[in-house]
Amino acid sequence: MATTPKRSRSRSAARLAAVQALYQQEMEATPIPSLLYEFHHHRLGATIDGAEYAEAEVDFFDDVVSGAHARREEIDALIAGKLAQGWSLARLDKPMKAILRAGAYELVARADVPVSTVIDEYVEVAKAFYDARETGFVNGLLDALAKDVRK
Repeated sequence: MATTPKRSRSRSAARLAAVQALYQQEMEATPIPSLLYEFHHHRLGATIDGAEYAEAEVDFFDDVVSGAHARREEIDALIAGKLAQGWSLARLDKPMKAILRAGAYELVARADVPVSTVIDEYVEVAKAFYDARETGFVNGLLDALAKDVRK
């Protein structure tokens, strides 16, 4: 079945929201059920401070946020294993960790999503926060990770 443009946009919105939720969870230690509730009722598809949030595929958003959080230890180990010598996960800033965790979760747990889609989507998310150097880092790290987890 082909992906419809609407589904593609709603998944893109879900990915961006998932990264924001994972970032918020790390910053504030918000329990996942509370975080999901907040995003469902106050962010996904809402207009906040004049910015209109796109409708997101809620089930997909929930899976990425809950799954990345539940498998955080495993995902962090996979990410750390791909960092250059002398680098640790602790050296990455929180938005970057959220992007990599969400992308890594999809690579590990969402075999229904093609590798190229996962990488392209999280590079696009990274562009909302970073310049070309960091987006290249997201691309390279997720690509290296995909080679291990999607054999």
